[in-house]
Amino acid sequence: MDVLVVGAGPTGLLLAGDLAGSGTGVTVVERRERASGLSRAFGLHARTLEQLDARDLADDLLAIGTRVRTLRPLGRISIDFSRLRTRFPFLLITPQYEVERVLFGRAEEAGATLLRGVQATGIRQDPDGVDVDVRYPDGTTSTLRARYVVGADGADSTVRRSLGLPFPGKPVVSSVMLADVRFDREPPELLNFATNEHGFTFIAPFGDGWYRIIAWDRTRQEPDDAPVTLEDVRDITRRTTGDDFGMHDARWLSRFHSDERQVPRYRRGRVFLAGDAAHVHSPAGGMGMNTGLQDAANLGWKLTAVLHGRAGDDLLDSYDAERRPVGRMVVRVSHALLTAVIVRSPLVRALRLIVAAVAHRLRVVEAGAARGISGIGIAYRAPRGAHPLTGRRAPDLRLAGEPARLYEALREGTFVLVGREVATIAAPWAGQVVAASPAAGQRPTLLIRPDGYVAWAAQDPAPDEIRQALTHWLGEAPARERARASRRAVRSSR
Repeated sequence: MDVLVVGAGPTGLLLAGDLAGSGTGVTVVERRERASGLSRAFGLHARTLEQLDARDLADDLLAIGTRVRTLRPLGRISIDFSRLRTRFPFLLITPQYEVERVLFGRAEEAGATLLRGVQATGIRQDPDGVDVDVRYPDGTTSTLRARYVVGADGADSTVRRSLGLPFPGKPVVSSVMLADVRFDREPPELLNFATNEHGFTFIAPFGDGWYRIIAWDRTRQEPDDAPVTLEDVRDITRRTTGDDFGMHDARWLSRFHSDERQVPRYRRGRVFLAGDAAHVHSPAGGMGMNTGLQDAANLGWKLTAVLHGRAGDDLLDSYDAERRPVGRMVVRVSHALLTAVIVRSPLVRALRLIVAAVAHRLRVVEAGAARGISGIGIAYRAPRGAHPLTGRRAPDLRLAGEPARLYEALREGTFVLVGREVATIAAPWAGQVVAASPAAGQRPTLLIRPDGYVAWAAQDPAPDEIRQALTHWLGEAPARERARASRRAVRSSR
């Protein structure tokens, strides 16, 4: 097989769907025998929704999720997503199992193979491929071989341990309680967050009558395997928010600790790490599942390009170069948010409120926080001398004709070339790039990567400049297609 993905969480499923949709052979092994109806993650940020829109999945989740336009994590300071320039200026509250549902359907339809109840136990690689030892539900074992392997198997990643890679970092908060409950009384805001000397409570609605509670009681630090009761959650909720909202009928109660860790490299040879296998952090900011999904979006098209002979091995190195700094940033941001919440000193807490008030007046601070947490502001390093848009997220441009939007054009899973009269130039690369004209206004000519970032841009480029960019990113066009394009050009000039 071409690619073996270990782990069928959101990260592994999005990657599998991308690979299978591009004609790449992919198998996913997952130790769970069935999909879980419970999960920790519950929010999709704007940039992740754009990635799902580029796969025609966002509208399905929008129909069942709850939209939250503002977060208020620290007193008066607010993180206002409604000002973001995107089709999705909000945080969408929807449980992880719903995200997995739509991603699994897409991967299965595209032809990916999913093996449930199959646990990876070790890996070995050589210059030509990777052997993965697996154990089946009945206890039998075998070895699967693939050209590349991606470990998307969570914080306790077997793939990462088999590579011998360290996972440096530290625990930051322990004995955090999770609960899914129903309420008799609705909280005053869609997202309720409260913190004081007793601890903190975060409440989010799933939109179907259930609420997720994340709570931490400073005075009761229990081990992860200590039982959690509804009364435990009710008590800290009442002491932090002033009300328990008549919570009842808990369908899930759990306790966990939160670490901040990141692997020193996301690639070793033919093996890659993505999602929680590569980075973990506190739930503050709700960025965990989102970061993993964007890891997958970055890696999928690069593996496809190399496997199909359109790019060299150095393109795969860019996965680590681009995504590891993002993972580092997410760890730092979530740490800052969590530290501000759990700080014990009354003096520091008072200073925190003052800083929050100042930041509230400096709207630019809040705008920057919204762009960073939502992922809209994430950009990748561009080569020296490149156009300023290179490496940046491409907005959802309006296009002339059909498809009508850039992110609809990206549903082909290919590059998109946006510019005036570029169709003839792009014709030799048919099937590898979609050519489109902007709906209105004079813009730079843009070559958009399959993950929605600008690969190349130029103001009023000559046709040869565009061809050079296409050749650099897509490889030489097949001779047959070049000949056909030449004949079409001759006919159109008569």
